[in-house]
Amino acid sequence: MGLIKAIAGAAGGVMADQWKEYFYCEAIPADVLACKGQKKVSGRSSNYKGDENIITTGSMIAVADGQCMLIVEQGKVVDLCAEPGEYVYDASTEPSIFDGGKLAANIKAVFGNVGKRFTFGGEAPKDQRVYYFNTKEIPGNKYGTPNAVPFRVVDQRAGIDIDISIRCFGEYSYKLTNPLLFYTNVCGNVSQDYSREEIDGQMKSELLTALQPAFAKISAMGVRYSELPGHTTELAEALKTELTAKWSDFRGIEIQTVGVSSVKASEEDEAMIKELQRNAAFADPTRAAAHLVGAQAAAMQAAAKNEGAGPAMAFMGMNMAGAAGGTNAQTLFQMGQQQAAAAPQGGWTCACGTQNTGKFCTECGKPRPKRCSKCGWEPSGDAPKFCPECGTPFGE
Repeated sequence: MGLIKAIAGAAGGVMADQWKEYFYCEAIPADVLACKGQKKVSGRSSNYKGDENIITTGSMIAVADGQCMLIVEQGKVVDLCAEPGEYVYDASTEPSIFDGGKLAANIKAVFGNVGKRFTFGGEAPKDQRVYYFNTKEIPGNKYGTPNAVPFRVVDQRAGIDIDISIRCFGEYSYKLTNPLLFYTNVCGNVSQDYSREEIDGQMKSELLTALQPAFAKISAMGVRYSELPGHTTELAEALKTELTAKWSDFRGIEIQTVGVSSVKASEEDEAMIKELQRNAAFADPTRAAAHLVGAQAAAMQAAAKNEGAGPAMAFMGMNMAGAAGGTNAQTLFQMGQQQAAAAPQGGWTCACGTQNTGKFCTECGKPRPKRCSKCGWEPSGDAPKFCPECGTPFGE
């Protein structure tokens, strides 16, 4: 049961006189994944009374771009073609499998498992059908989390490692990369069309289930939930890994792209993260002093506008509160200077705030940033041999 590629320009020759039927498929709509091939009797043939589900030897089968054609006998796939062109059906030859390099890499191995590799010695079987599958990208599949899903937030600078709940909305696209598996495990012998609506609900449910472990992999990379729209490539790869068993290995479907239109955390979680980041920032006495100076300036402006008690009484209250033991900005600045002076000589401060003396941070493991030992210039990439600011050789 094989296919022989028709010779170009043979329509007016002797071979054209032998073509019994002509199987073809119009452009497959984006909402159709599989459809049955249509039989169009050749004008040169006298075979007008043939069985609808019998393919006569010498019949022509056309395959368009973005399509994959399967020949099925008794419910088993016997040949496959994904290369655009016209082919002549010959019942006396072995399967040809023209995949065109557009399908999954293991398409031939799958064919060996589910296909039927023998001929009928010229005797026609009882049921033969031609099916066409849409191998173009299927876009516009919307998804959204009806309930919030967990997302791990990691902020080494603030010392945050917590789980929050987020809602995510967007679209994804997929592609039929192994029509053999799709026919064998999903659609089977359809009489007309198999539309995407018949499987979209199940796929969307499975994708939402896979979002949680995919988010775990993304968050482990240090990506914040607000940055997810800029990391859709990593998200698509993570979803492919999670859905390989259900989609690729069983249905022959692979995710192509994933788009994230919006990501939103609950107001309580956002307020908690901001509070933790603010507290971590104020652990630095210098930053705390700067914040206190700003707060005191705002309080003085408010006191000056106090017409009830008078500005003098308001300022006296502020001074009394400071004398009663409240921390003032000068004390905080002194604490910051003392910490800087107590830092090991020749040491460096990591981005996470840890003081180090070695080549790697003792808290997060990041390498010590390279900088000029004389003027402090830092390269953005690989360090040059000499500093472009002062000419000092790097490493001295």
